Amino acid sequence: MKKQHYIVLFFCCSSLLWAQNGIEHFLKPSDTLNTNRLKTLVISEVAIGATALIGLNQVWYADYPRSDFHFINDNAEWLQMDKAGHVFSAYHLGSFGANALKWSGSSRKSQLLYGSTLGLAFLTTVEVFDGYSANWGASLGDVIANVSGTALFVSQDLLWKEQRIVPKFSFHTTPYATARPTVLGSTLSEQILKDYNGQTYWLSANIYSFAKTSKIPKWLNIAIGYGAEGMITGNEEFVNTIFLPESKRYRQFYLSLDVDLTKIETKSHFVKTILTIFNTIKIPAPTFEIKGCGGSKLHLIYF
Repeated sequence: MKKQHYIVLFFCCSSLLWAQNGIEHFLKPSDTLNTNRLKTLVISEVAIGATALIGLNQVWYADYPRSDFHFINDNAEWLQMDKAGHVFSAYHLGSFGANALKWSGSSRKSQLLYGSTLGLAFLTTVEVFDGYSANWGASLGDVIANVSGTALFVSQDLLWKEQRIVPKFSFHTTPYATARPTVLGSTLSEQILKDYNGQTYWLSANIYSFAKTSKIPKWLNIAIGYGAEGMITGNEEFVNTIFLPESKRYRQFYLSLDVDLTKIETKSHFVKTILTIFNTIKIPAPTFEIKGCGGSKLHLIYF
């Protein structure tokens, strides 16, 4: 599903505006439970979540017929790029929820139980919306991907008390969007959200966190990426020939270097907030690509 990208973008922009309007004292996490902060946080999350769901309903579902709740099997569509997007979204929405509760001074247990599951709860609600739409349907594959993203965050916190492996995103334009702009986007902003051919999802691992006695820079990461190309439609390759005859669907696997922006030392809580937000994006770097259709390629800079 493509709508989860809008949701992550919405929360990230909200976080950025919040940080810009705040002050250092306000952004500093509380050492003990601050009930005023907690109340503000709960009210804000409920209001933002309700607004996002109402807006999503009007933009995405209102013009289409309703149906009885039903499931669909879309696991073969878009070479699972949409599922990678769900993992990414659930992880970062959960990270946002946990960090927000940390800011309020809530206990680590509360951060994990109620904060890190924010993304799972929100995206599950979206799946329910899908389930009652005649044009879509709830996807068990999406639910599994959402759970996986949440589990990636929670398991690392339980195992290491830190996030050593972070899902990241990058994008480049492709010719496929111009072949079918109504589905893959007619503008750059739409293509970033809709054109799976240009999206790459990464698991970026901080090297120093696995070897803390070494002299490796604390900010240096190694990233493994997944992408796909040749997709004009969801899963029927023969339909592609109608729009772009020479297209061929295939997977892409990447190995690259990256930067963990949260490891850059600063005393400013405002700067830390900005770095945390932008740490969802993979830094352009030399990248080795293995193509699922055969062959490989070295990119001097890939994004």
